[in-house]
Amino acid sequence: MILIDPPNAAGHGRLWSHLVSDVSFAELHAFARAVDLPERAFDRDHYDVPAAWYDAMLAAGATPVSSREIVARLRAAGLRRPRPARPARG
Repeated sequence: MILIDPPNAAGHGRLWSHLVSDVSFAELHAFARAVDLPERAFDRDHYDVPAAWYDAMLAAGATPVSSREIVARLRAAGLRRPRPARPARG
């Protein structure tokens, strides 16, 4: 299932949503291609979607869920890819 959280992540002067699949990356990438999300919007386990595109993602079939639900569903599906640890400053 394709899931999207509300646009509540700030960055680059905008708000962003996270688009994920709780089935497979193949499903996620196919959906992204169908809605013309650029490949550069993919980040480890999700696509970053600008707030202005949120309604279009819903219209295309994405299911709205909370940000916590996104993380829980990714973990349950074994698709969560955490950000690599930053090297210690010394």
